Amino acid sequence: MQRNIVTFLIVLAVAALVIVAARKVAGPGGMTPVAAPVNVPLVDDVSGYQKIHVFVALCDNAHQGIIPVPAGIGNGQDAASNLYWGCDGGMKTFFSKSPDWKRLAAIPNPKEHILERVIFKHNTKKALIVADAYDGEYIKQTIMDMVTASSGQAAEKVAIEGKNYIFGGGSDMIGYVGHDGLMEFQLDMKITPNSGKKKDVVILSCTSSVYFRPYIERANANPLLWTKSLMCPEVYTLKAGIDGWLVNATPASIVESAAQVYSKHQGCSVRGARTVFTTGF
Repeated sequence: MQRNIVTFLIVLAVAALVIVAARKVAGPGGMTPVAAPVNVPLVDDVSGYQKIHVFVALCDNAHQGIIPVPAGIGNGQDAASNLYWGCDGGMKTFFSKSPDWKRLAAIPNPKEHILERVIFKHNTKKALIVADAYDGEYIKQTIMDMVTASSGQAAEKVAIEGKNYIFGGGSDMIGYVGHDGLMEFQLDMKITPNSGKKKDVVILSCTSSVYFRPYIERANANPLLWTKSLMCPEVYTLKAGIDGWLVNATPASIVESAAQVYSKHQGCSVRGARTVFTTGF
C-alpha cells in the first residue's frame, strides 16, 4: 500500500511539472508563441548597393615563398608600409587617393589575423568596398576565407554610416590580392558550392587561373578577371576590373582595361600586358 501511495505521488508531481512547463511555453493567455525562424538570411539595411569584399595577403618575405622585396615593404606584420597595402599601388593607399572613391573608415584588428580593415564608398555609384589586410604569415587563411566568400558562405555584417551591410559571402564581388600561396600549399577545406547567384571574382596573383581554378570551380563562382602568368598584384588592375564591372562591361573589355592600366603602371607593352590577364574558365 505504501509503495502505491509513493508511486501515485510521483505521478502527480511529474504531471504538475508538465503543466507548469506547458504554461511557460504557452505564455500569457495560453497561446503558444511562434518559434523564431531558424537560419534567417542576413539582409542589408539599405538595398541596391553593389558590395565588393577584397582579401589582401600582405607581402611577407619571411613567411611566403616569394623573391624577397626590400624589407620595408615586405614585412607582413606591418600593414602601413606593406607593398600590397600602404605603398602607392597598395589597396589602402591607391583607393584612398582615387577620385572615384571616398574612404569612410580604417579599422585596426577587426578580426583575428586581420591587421586593418578599410571601407570605401563610390562617389557617384551605389557601391561599397570592404578590404581586409591579413597578416602575411596567415596567407593560407586569407585564401581560404576568400574561397569561402566566393561560395556564398560566411556572410558578415558590417556597419557603414550607421547602417548594416552584408559582406563576406553576402558580397557581389570577391577580390584577392597577394602572392599565389597555392604554388606552395593546397587547401584542405570543405567547399559548399554556391546555390544562388554566382559571385564574380577578381584574383590578382601569379598564374591564378591555373592554381585557383579547382577551388573557384568548386565554389561555383565566376572568374571575371584573373591571370595566366607571373605578375605584380598592385591594385590599379583591381580598380580597372571594378570600374568595368560597375557599368556591366563585357568580360573581354574588362580584361583589355586591365591590360591597358597594367601596361601604363608597369612600363611594359600593351601586347605583353595582354598575355597576363584572362577571364572565365
